[in-house]
Amino acid sequence: MAPKLDPIESAKRNAAYRAVEDHFNSSMRFVGIGSGSSIVYGVEAIKAHLDKNPAPPNHMNWFVPTGWNSRKVIEKAGLIPIAFDSLPGDSMMEVCFDGADEVDEELNCIKGGGACLFQEKLVAARSKKFVCIADYRKNQKRLLTSWPSIPIEVAPIAHASVLKELAVIGSPDAKLREHSLEKTGPIQTDQSFYIIDAPFPKLLSAFDVKNGADGSGKDNQWDVTTLAERIKKINGVLEVGLFHGMNGDQAQAAGLQGGQKPVAVYFGLENGEVLKRDYKEIEDLGK
Repeated sequence: MAPKLDPIESAKRNAAYRAVEDHFNSSMRFVGIGSGSSIVYGVEAIKAHLDKNPAPPNHMNWFVPTGWNSRKVIEKAGLIPIAFDSLPGDSMMEVCFDGADEVDEELNCIKGGGACLFQEKLVAARSKKFVCIADYRKNQKRLLTSWPSIPIEVAPIAHASVLKELAVIGSPDAKLREHSLEKTGPIQTDQSFYIIDAPFPKLLSAFDVKNGADGSGKDNQWDVTTLAERIKKINGVLEVGLFHGMNGDQAQAAGLQGGQKPVAVYFGLENGEVLKRDYKEIEDLGK
């Protein structure tokens, strides 16, 4: 008999099973698998689905990990991983499942707490849709409400200059992420880059800007997109842990490949239920 999960882990598991039920089927060829604790349950749900509903004859299900850890989760479940750079050039993932550190009411996300943000963004933007699995703690009206900082992946040689420029644009307390054992030095990503965690004040949404708020950075008040684009311009920055802009459906409607934002987020709640929020609901709010 499996051990009973604590309320947070149970919430993640419930969200994962609901997300997979709504967005996965056995005929899919390529599926993205993100990093983090919620995705363990996503892979568990996919395996359970395939056990009950095997793939069609002569069909292979391939799973694209966003890092070393997610590859191991895929392999442990008996599923078949394929590296992102081994995907056929004209192929898209039908869906990717991933978690988030925080999600705002417009479905913008902070990601990178697990130091895989660059590959997570690559996979999201190569997927027809990104579906986010989270627990109730991640559901906030604005980003940087409960999660303290924005993860930024940087070239090791440039980390000091990036820290200096982050201070200029409003994050003087940004810090290089290091291992808990100090002598082992900075944490390195799968690209052998460093992670900087940059605190900023709570971020404005597009709704705030539409209603007259100034998110340009004046008085250190930024909206999500403006700040993400400003940080990305800093020399030495590979990627920013703000997932914003279009989602996959919107990108494809515009003739583009894919988007960074999720089409839907599934929040597992404390009472055992699952709250689903999708972008169509957000579009209705903005009208």
